[in-house]
Amino acid sequence: MMRTRLFVSLLCVLNLAVTTSVFAENNESKREFLSPYDNSGTWTFVWENDYFANTDRNYTNGVRMSYISGFKKPNGVSKFVAENILGADDEAGIRRGFAIGHSIFTPQDITTATPLPDQHPYAGWLYGEYTVVVEQRNVVDQFTLQTGMVGPSAQGEFVQNNWHKLINGDPANGWDNQIKNEFGMVLSYDRKMRALLSIGDSSFGADATPSFGWSVGNIHTNARVGVTFRLGTDLTNDYGPPRVRPSLAGSGFFAPKKKFSWYLFAGANGTAVAQNIFLDGSLFRDGDPSVDSNTFFGDFQVGIAMQVRRAQIAYTYVVRTKEFTQQENAQEFGAVSISVKF
Repeated sequence: MMRTRLFVSLLCVLNLAVTTSVFAENNESKREFLSPYDNSGTWTFVWENDYFANTDRNYTNGVRMSYISGFKKPNGVSKFVAENILGADDEAGIRRGFAIGHSIFTPQDITTATPLPDQHPYAGWLYGEYTVVVEQRNVVDQFTLQTGMVGPSAQGEFVQNNWHKLINGDPANGWDNQIKNEFGMVLSYDRKMRALLSIGDSSFGADATPSFGWSVGNIHTNARVGVTFRLGTDLTNDYGPPRVRPSLAGSGFFAPKKKFSWYLFAGANGTAVAQNIFLDGSLFRDGDPSVDSNTFFGDFQVGIAMQVRRAQIAYTYVVRTKEFTQQENAQEFGAVSISVKF
């Protein structure tokens, strides 16, 4: 009950911030900030794995393939979401996107086949994603729906053990203890801003990009706030590198103004958790493996991004604080993303 009250309070604060900033944005001329040539979409592949940190535990692997369109005239679902939920007007830049992704979670000890009640439960999450992005002056709003499956149908065991076989690693023997099959749905909202700090110009500069958002669903329900600091060239190219939820992430597209650009970045993200099926088990049934999850956790990340013509590559190293009380150490993993415009 205390966790739910904390989450609802934080969600109310975030919604107030959205209302205030939308009002301010709608009183400014927006069209000139858009890149009129940016009519091509962005394809992105993201791979996150604790192999980069020489570990194999907890959140151990995540992959995501996504497409975000160039500026499009909205219609159907995207028109309704852009105009009625995200407050877009005729001057806003609107994009829509799709993604598929897969995440794997395991305990620290993968050698035993017996249940491990004090370690992270085994789980796989296979999902599809639809998103609408509204770009206004120094602000990007993003509304996302994820649907998919948790449990044996997500094929976590197949993916992990075949990957381990490929790299000559040990098989994970406890997948018979994983969270059971369940259809999952998550609605998410995110806002990213450039208004906090900007120094220099496209040749060389620095900026700070704050963000906040929330997710509601039977897979995870949380509220989050973060900031990314960057130092480099052509920083208006994007809003930071893409990642896999619930990580601190960019907008999923980039709009290059130079043939080559780069930046270094560092960021922090705090998340208040009301529900996480991968730690708490299902909302609708008993019997799933579970641990005592923490109400708050934080991500700290550093990395580099480079763009050459119509391609961008980024590497991020992440330290995530303990997500459950029995967890012995913070989580560490790396993330590689490759984006190409077509």
